[in-house]
Formats: sequence, C-alpha cells, structure tokens
Amino acid sequence: MTEENDIPGGDAAAEDESVPEFQTDADDKLPERELVLGDNGDSRVTVPRQTDAAGGDQVDFVHPEGGWGWVVMLAAMWCNGSVFGIQNAFGILFLSLLREFGSEDDEDLRFKTAWVGSLSMGMIFFCSPIVSVFTDILGCRITAVGGAAVGLVGLLASSFVKSLGPMYFTYGIVFACGCSFAYQPSLVILGHYFNKRLGLVNGIVTAGSSIFTITLPIVLSGLLKNVGLQITMRILCILMLVLMLAGFTYKPLLPVKSRNTHEPRMSQVFNINIWRSLGYRIWAFGVPAALYGYFVPYVHLMKHVEERFGQDASKEVLLMCIGITSGVGRLIFGRVADYVHGVNKVYLQVTSFLVIGVMSMMIPLCQIFGGLIAVCLLMGLFDGCFICIMAPIAFELVGAKDVSQAIGFLLGLMSVPMTVGPPIAGFLRDRLGSYDVAFYLAGIPPIFGGAVLCLIPWLEARRKKREKEEVNKQQDVTHKMIEHEKTQGGVQCKNGESVL
Repeated sequence: MTEENDIPGGDAAAEDESVPEFQTDADDKLPERELVLGDNGDSRVTVPRQTDAAGGDQVDFVHPEGGWGWVVMLAAMWCNGSVFGIQNAFGILFLSLLREFGSEDDEDLRFKTAWVGSLSMGMIFFCSPIVSVFTDILGCRITAVGGAAVGLVGLLASSFVKSLGPMYFTYGIVFACGCSFAYQPSLVILGHYFNKRLGLVNGIVTAGSSIFTITLPIVLSGLLKNVGLQITMRILCILMLVLMLAGFTYKPLLPVKSRNTHEPRMSQVFNINIWRSLGYRIWAFGVPAALYGYFVPYVHLMKHVEERFGQDASKEVLLMCIGITSGVGRLIFGRVADYVHGVNKVYLQVTSFLVIGVMSMMIPLCQIFGGLIAVCLLMGLFDGCFICIMAPIAFELVGAKDVSQAIGFLLGLMSVPMTVGPPIAGFLRDRLGSYDVAFYLAGIPPIFGGAVLCLIPWLEARRKKREKEEVNKQQDVTHKMIEHEKTQGGVQCKNGESVL
C-alpha cells in the first residue's frame, strides 16, 4: 500500500510550504500515472504536477526498489510482528487474567475475559477506515508514531488495573486503536519504496507476525511464571516503544496532496474514487464474504482436537504448523505475486480461499492426528498467501494514490465476519454436540468468496479493452480531422486564397 502524503525530510504541514503540490482529487482532470521502467530497471511513475499557472507539467517518480526502503521494510516487519504477535498470544494472557481476577473454573468469568481479546482484535480492523483518513491527511509517519504512542499508553495502563472492567477500555479499546493506527501505515509506506518487489517485501513484512506468533508465547509463558502478569505487560510495552521509534523511519517519497484550504478536502475524508472501480467493489464484497468461515478453524480447532483425540493430544503442534507454514507461504507467494501480471494476482487469493475452504471441510473427516497435521500445514501455507498479496491487489485495483483508503475500508468490512463467524460456529457446536457441522459449513464462505473474486480479472480485462477502443476511436477521429484540414488547405491554395 502507499499514500500521497509527505515529501522526504519533514512533516506534512511543513512540506506543503516547501514543495510544489500535486493535485489528486477526484474531480481534477489529470492524466493517469504512467508506469515505465528506467534504464537501470527501476520502476518509474509519471505523476501530474499542478502549478499556479494554467496548465502543468509532469515529473517522473522512480521507486528506489531498495536503499532506505530496506530499513522501512524492517520497521514495518517489526510492526506486524509486535501488533499481531501480542494479539495472537492473548490466549496465554487469558489464563493469567482468569487467575488474577478470579478462577479458571469460573465459566462466567471465562466468557467476560474472552471478550477482552475479541474486542481488541475486532477494534484493530474496525478502526481501519478512520486510520486511512488520518493517513491521507497527516501522513504515514505521524499516524504510525501517534498510534504506537497511544498503544503504549493503553498497554501500560492495562498493567495497573485491578479489575476486569477497566481492561475492556485500556486493552480492548485504547491499546487496540493504537495498534490499528500503527499497523496500516506500515503497509502503506512500502509503496513509496517498492513496485517491482512489492509482493516480496509484503511477504517479508507480514511474515513478521508469524515469527512473533511462534516465539512470543514461549517468552510470555516464562515471564508470567517468573514475574507475574503486571510486570509481563510492562515488559511488552518495550515492543510498543520500539514500534513508536520504528514509525520515524517512514520517510515518505510520493508527492503530497494539495491543500488549498486549512480544512481537509472531502475527498481526503472520504475518497469516492475507490468505489468507482467495479473490480474494487467486488473485491470489497468477496473478501469479507469469504471470512465468515475463514477464521472458524483457528478459533475452534483446539477444542475440537480435545473432544476428538482427548485432553492429552499435542494440539499445540497444530498451532505451530499453521504459524510456520503461514510464514513460509507469505515469503513464497509474496515473491510469486511479483511475477503475476496485473489483477491476475487475484487468482492467487482465489486459490488460497478455495484451499482453506476445502481444508475446513476436511477437519471432521480426519480420524488420525497425522491427518490434522497435514490439513494445518496446507491451511497455514495458503493463509500466508491470502494475507501477503492484499496490498499488491489493492495497488492494481485502485492505484497508488487511492490505496490507503481502499485497504482501510476493506479491513473495516473484514471486522464484521471476523467477529461473527466463530460465535456462530460455537453456537452450532452447543446445539449439535460436536464441531463437525460447524467445520463443514465453515468451508462454504471461503469457496463462495473465492468464486466471486474470479470475476475481477475478467471485468478488468473488459474495462481495459473498452478504454483501448475508445482511445483508438478518438485517434481515428483526430486523424480524419487533420486529413480534412489538409485537404481544405490544399484546395484553398489552388484557388489562390490565403490559408492564414
């Protein structure tokens, strides 16, 4: 993802005074950006530049494809790891919270405590549309640093609370909102530095969450055992402090949006350009539709294993399999996406949904533990595929200047199925006595969502074909007019008339 906020060397407000502004509003009649390759293989985008005088010229923006971008990549990788590593490790904190505020055997307390983690994860995605607006107005750097600071305050405050009630606010809202504001700019800024390697870089960045998810539970278990819950949460604040420092590396390169008034334009608050793209509208419907069943195995698989294979089954191995292969999948498919042309990258996401849907249906059929391991290995691999190519697909569908809000609104829409799907599966288990039907039904939404996404490459190909035909028609009309004027001029010259 990328944005058009700041110019290297200063904040957004200061930059507006020192550099020419670039108009990106929906109603400006500007030519589209043209992507070309430089002599050294660097990707170059021709960006229209508006001047105070009538007309304007163009400047070429060249993606560095490296340099300081590698530092930005590592900072973004830390962001993904720290944010989702802490979120995914809530199961470890969950048991400590139960012991801190009551008993592990208190079912009512278990239900109330579980909502702390659910609220926190849901808020990260629910806030995404708001974060995209702040990113467009303030820039990646300010948004990310401010978000990390808020997350740090929320996590630190959570370490001092003495009852569960305040935890909903400090951890479930303040900490989660801060994480949301820190997370999204970490993906947006990558588009300032990479184009040809964007898929690979996104794969490496999103692999950070897999690395932290695998290692952080081990670290937390030791800390909770030795120093207790409060001090452990304060130690976790170090991750957020480093995240805040990492945000300062987000040195923007793409041109700023013009600000002719002190108030942000409506297009910055709500960018309707993204909704004009039929491909994006289908994507924004298909992906959330697929997620109604996508996360059911991740939430209920452990309980299913206990019921099917007993309490002593090594269910932690399944989580490790998913985490490891998810990280591998992000690296592999991130690189593969760089070689897939245009919106055909959508087919990779379609494949990931189809495989995960089929694997969900296979879970009840596995009568041996080894079968479940094979299922989890495949699920993790294609989970990594789905996650790592979200940003490259958004770039293809709406372009660099609109990608921030495109991703933001998609993540916001994703928050609904992520919250609703697992409770429905739990309800079915309570009614039917097993998870079998829940897993069978969980496989349907990913398959349906994947089928819907198949329309996008076809529709985009038709759109480009129509645009090409219109351009050819205009060129033909222009050519005929020129020929006609030449003919008329020749006739006038023969008659001795002046053509001036």
